[in-house]
Amino acid sequence: MTTYIVVADAARARIFTRDALTLSEHDSLIHAEGRLHEGDLVTDRPGADVHESSSTSARSSGDEETASKHENELFAKQVVQRLYTARVEHLMEKLILVAPPKFLGLLREKMDAPTQKLIIHTLAKDHSKSSLATITAAVSDLR
Repeated sequence: MTTYIVVADAARARIFTRDALTLSEHDSLIHAEGRLHEGDLVTDRPGADVHESSSTSARSSGDEETASKHENELFAKQVVQRLYTARVEHLMEKLILVAPPKFLGLLREKMDAPTQKLIIHTLAKDHSKSSLATITAAVSDLR
């Protein structure tokens, strides 16, 4: 019985498989835009003008937050698509999600119902940069 364990944040998703008690890294997805600052994601914003009022700058932060959220949603869709493929190809029987709370919510939101039914546990913690030993310890009790 193969369990998929997805350890992700907005910039990286590591997909592990667990057969019996052995955990091994199966795949890794990188989303470089997830590491960018919000201001770096908005490229069509006009440059600073010495006569520009500070209120104009404050208004642009809404666009930046939208850009960051959009990038996070795109990456969540990419991760979820990978899980969908594993499910329809009968490679995954159970699923454990490990991600920071906001990204965990995005993953669940973007996931189709049949794949959601395979989720046996979620862990709202960022282990995306953790070692294999740390991840193994974090999910060892999750069956």
